[in-house]
Amino acid sequence: YDAYLINIGDGDQFGSGFVDINPNSKIPALLDTSTNPETRVFESGAILIYLAEKFGHFVPAVGSPLRAECLSWLFWQVGSGPYLGGGFGHFYAYAPEKFEYPIERFTMEVKRQLDVLDQHLANNQYMCGDQYTIADMAIWPWYGALVQNKVYGAAEFLQTKSYKNLVRWTEEISQRKAVKR
Repeated sequence: YDAYLINIGDGDQFGSGFVDINPNSKIPALLDTSTNPETRVFESGAILIYLAEKFGHFVPAVGSPLRAECLSWLFWQVGSGPYLGGGFGHFYAYAPEKFEYPIERFTMEVKRQLDVLDQHLANNQYMCGDQYTIADMAIWPWYGALVQNKVYGAAEFLQTKSYKNLVRWTEEISQRKAVKR
């Protein structure tokens, strides 16, 4: 594959070449040139499904109950991530003025999400039982980074260490060779 840097600070995502691949002008985006015609895929969840199905890895087989579980958790992240990044992350770390209400509102929601993950991981090694899937790949960069205090500088504020199962999962995934790379 060829990877191309899209510098959002320079507005590269609004250039006609990128917009042709992702009309929403957001990263990531993928253009599969091995198909005829070329296949464009945008939005991270869609890209993960596309690649997992194309190469037959990291997604349970069609018809398997684990597939429904995998896709449910993948779409959980797609729906929950904006509360973490665009809500909590923005108002807690980036907003030029700190307003109590949005910080409290999004803090409560993120703590609820952390609890959802922690409870699920109490009985599961990964998001889909003992199988590492695209659900883990989608959730870990957001919530694992939060637990490891790599985004927003908010791990102590959110008391992420208290979510023991989530901490275990985060540490385990961070040790995977591909994740380290």
